[in-house]
Amino acid sequence: MAVAAGDDKKPGVAGISPATVDVAAAFERLKEDVRGSNSGRPSHPPQVRLDPSPTPAPVRVNGAQRARARLSHLRTRLVSRLHHVDAGWPRRRSATGRFDVAYYSPLPPEHSGVADYSAVLLPELRARMAVGVGRPRGRPPEAPVALYHVGNNPDSHDWIVEALFRRPGIVVLHEVVLHHLVVGMTIGRGDPEGYLRALERDAGARGRELGARVVQGSIPPLWETEPERYPLVDDVLDAATAVVVHSRYAEERVRAAGFAGPIHRIAHPVRRPAGVVPAPMAGGPVIGFFGHLTPAKRVPVLLDAFAALRRSYPDARLLVVGSKAPQFDLDAELSRAGLHGSRAVLREDWVPEERLSSLMAACDVCVNLRGPTMGETSGSALRSLALGRPLVVSDVGWFAELPDEVALKVPLDEFELPTLTAALGLLVGDDDLRRTLGQNGAAYALRVHDLERAADDYAALLGAERHAIPDGVVGGSTRGLSAAP
Repeated sequence: MAVAAGDDKKPGVAGISPATVDVAAAFERLKEDVRGSNSGRPSHPPQVRLDPSPTPAPVRVNGAQRARARLSHLRTRLVSRLHHVDAGWPRRRSATGRFDVAYYSPLPPEHSGVADYSAVLLPELRARMAVGVGRPRGRPPEAPVALYHVGNNPDSHDWIVEALFRRPGIVVLHEVVLHHLVVGMTIGRGDPEGYLRALERDAGARGRELGARVVQGSIPPLWETEPERYPLVDDVLDAATAVVVHSRYAEERVRAAGFAGPIHRIAHPVRRPAGVVPAPMAGGPVIGFFGHLTPAKRVPVLLDAFAALRRSYPDARLLVVGSKAPQFDLDAELSRAGLHGSRAVLREDWVPEERLSSLMAACDVCVNLRGPTMGETSGSALRSLALGRPLVVSDVGWFAELPDEVALKVPLDEFELPTLTAALGLLVGDDDLRRTLGQNGAAYALRVHDLERAADDYAALLGAERHAIPDGVVGGSTRGLSAAP
């Protein structure tokens, strides 16, 4: 039933031009050239891991640490709770008067990838079954099955996880690292002990010891330095009757975390673009970055690569579109790369869907990097592909599962910067290669990530789950975040 993104990795599959073998071959030759010319000259220093002291110290909550976590937790909460809407989508109920499924997710006008995901999926799902939408502090929809969309942002997902803890159900795990979510639901609420319990469950005594040092303020927060090492996903998995993921990578991580229940891999849906008019741009070629700016998006590497590209293409433009995480200093990075105040960098914050598609369509190349990955599947990357934009990604997680014929994948190693720089030069300098890559990306995204196909998969899963539950049963209860016994 489930669609496995990345199953079409061999050349010659339906919708991908046989000529695309030249794309993969050209990029492989380029990477070999980069490694040969840069041998022994790493492009960036290796990451330094923290070495905890051997003796645990008593836990004292540092006021600045608590305030920072609380501000992150509360930053958009009031606005999203006041304006959380159902977008006027048509409702239907089953013949019994109840819904078939209770659906919990952020929704527009909230600005999040999962809200965008549900804005695309929910109308299609409602055309197939009776869906009741859960709301913050609202009465839970009466339905035999509950579907919970869980991501890493506490501002968007804390109320959903609370609903899951009250009543187990199917979890759509948008990220397999939930460290930031747990921080918001523990330290962000004045409960450092809850955070320590979660770390202890994840990594034993060492995890609790590191957490104690974080809340004391003696080491930097783990959620800023290495959240991928401590995913803190166990409590959510405990409450899941089944898990939906979007990649093999996420499926493997969920199994590695010890989840023994059913896992369903359903492709992340993308809407077929229609009537998109490219935004006017002065200069070119145009390189595009789209998404929430965080340290994990490797924006400094992109800025350095773009600065190098401008030496050959002085009229090149870098379009940076998306909201910015508080801890990411974009101005400082632009200054470091010699781009601050430059007309070559075009900056827009969050933009509505129509504007986003128009800006993407204006790009010659889109870049979507990760390192480390939180196990996410990128909706903005899929949108770029669906629009036929040539795409460059990091060779990690879900991104690594993209066929070689539809995206150039840059390894996360010491040659990352020169490889990315060369990849951009390769694409902007070869119209045929860029056109072929874009056409193949669109064919792949619109086939493997087809919206109606994904909605059919969800409806089949939810229908099977609904019929497996005895009539009148609407769920049970479970404990919360690493609850004390």
